[in-house]
Amino acid sequence: MSDHELPAASGPFRAGDRVQLTGPRGHLHTITLEPGKVFHTHRGPLPHDAIIGRPDGSVVANEAGIEHLALRPLLTDFVMSMPRGAAIVYPKDAAQILAQADIFPGATVVEAGVGSGALSLWLLRAIGPEGRLASFERRDEFADVARGNVETFFGRLPDTWSLTVGDLQEELPNALPDGSVDRIVLDMLAPWECVDACATALKPGGVLLCYVATVTQLSRVAEAIRASGSFTRPVSNETMVRGWHVEGLAVRPDHRMIAHTGFLITARLLAPGTVLPELKRRASKSEYSDEDVEAWTPGALGERVVSPKSLRKRVREASESARLARERDESAGDSSPAEGDNTVD
Repeated sequence: MSDHELPAASGPFRAGDRVQLTGPRGHLHTITLEPGKVFHTHRGPLPHDAIIGRPDGSVVANEAGIEHLALRPLLTDFVMSMPRGAAIVYPKDAAQILAQADIFPGATVVEAGVGSGALSLWLLRAIGPEGRLASFERRDEFADVARGNVETFFGRLPDTWSLTVGDLQEELPNALPDGSVDRIVLDMLAPWECVDACATALKPGGVLLCYVATVTQLSRVAEAIRASGSFTRPVSNETMVRGWHVEGLAVRPDHRMIAHTGFLITARLLAPGTVLPELKRRASKSEYSDEDVEAWTPGALGERVVSPKSLRKRVREASESARLARERDESAGDSSPAEGDNTVD
């Protein structure tokens, strides 16, 4: 069994496990179990030893008698509370990326813009033990956070994953042969710069998916895909999720919802020499010049910068979580680690 095709997380909690605690008011806390340590809240301390050995889904009381529900976090929970070097791909978008890019077991997938490793975790699960994920990240600090998070979740770095620090256009030809990639997912500031490199790496019929935050980025990458002449016409969408309050006869939408986080744009690679037939439709005001593009897409793309101090802290947190996960599996003496320890805060 591959080291990332992990059995379902079950059985008693062990030292090194990630545990999600839900308090009486619904507040969530995620901790990593260590013998002798204590989880402190303003309503009393809860020793880790009171959780270790208990079955998943137990209710444990702290020293003040306040009860907490203890569960192993799901992957959705894990990505929402893990240390972040960069903004993550939210679960609602990750689910659509897996569906729209048609990520399948055994696929060879390229990911550029690893950030904190959230999407990497979803992709690694989807490709299965026979697949391959080649990830590319331009910043060393983000790559360190991603490695720590992936290792924490799986207990080790999966054999099916490689992480290269560098520019995708420069590194992709060295990492994978031309025409050998099934799917490419770009989560970066300027994906239009990589369209030609992606066309070279993909197999005919392969899927290119770009995740972008703004309409300016969406417009520019769509035009780059069209201009390349190598892909089908791009399809764009966004995903919004609205929860519902359901309690007896009180059934209504939640006051808050997860609305816009980003746009997804997909296209498939054409066979060599293929020319798409003309799309018959009414004339529109779609003509534009280079000056129009520059005005529509200013140089400042709105990158959210993490302070060096904050980033160093997140690298330390991710590395410490990975160390505890390694120690847990070494102490268990099991060659195939227990399923990824998931998380939420």
